[in-house]
Amino acid sequence: MALPEPLALVVEDEPELQRFLRATLLANGYRCTLTASGEQALADAAAKNPDIVLLDLGLPDIDGLEVTRRLREWSRTPIVVISARGQEADKVAALDGGADDYLTKPFGASELLARMRVALRHAARAGDDPGAVVETGDLKIDMPVRRVSVEGREIRLTPIEYKLLSTLARSIGKVITHRQLLREVWGPPYMGQTHYLRVYMAQLRHKLEANPARPRYLLTEPGVGYRLREGLAKGTAAEEAPEQAVSEG
Repeated sequence: MALPEPLALVVEDEPELQRFLRATLLANGYRCTLTASGEQALADAAAKNPDIVLLDLGLPDIDGLEVTRRLREWSRTPIVVISARGQEADKVAALDGGADDYLTKPFGASELLARMRVALRHAARAGDDPGAVVETGDLKIDMPVRRVSVEGREIRLTPIEYKLLSTLARSIGKVITHRQLLREVWGPPYMGQTHYLRVYMAQLRHKLEANPARPRYLLTEPGVGYRLREGLAKGTAAEEAPEQAVSEG
């Protein structure tokens, strides 16, 4: 028996964008439920159990950040924010509040669908045994034995370096904000110490990356956080632009 197509709950109050999203989703193997208000979105999420939520922040009744917060009180459904708010502070607030990704308007259908696939893959892994083996390109993180290797060569990491890398690996492909990383790796009292991340991320890149200035694996989302790149083929050449000096606050 074929599995049902995944259901996307679209929370958007602009009719033109509603039509675009509905047509895009239906043409690419999704079912779609549309709503224009935050309160109705919460009701639909409870009643229809969607596989993914596409959420605008500027809703006519309650802000999308509040919708995210209330959804996260009881649901782990992946949330991809689609918003005209492009400031770093808005992205950080949404991701810290529980969103899985953030897409700034205007955006193309291909990018939206790619972000949705990543969010759905991450959700599918969420219930897996955390003692997994994560591989991307030539990097292998064997969590059951706490072993990290690149091209088969074991890399010695300090306990903090390993904890930082494994935190990213458990959410591979997903942006983890500075505050989330500091909380997970160092604990709540250190959530303002963003310089810790700069120092340890630089150390990790020097150990794992062939060219730390053009990282293949450990990518910066400027002003927001970091992610471990997913789905690299072995031997893939570095594609990232050189790291820029950015605020990590």
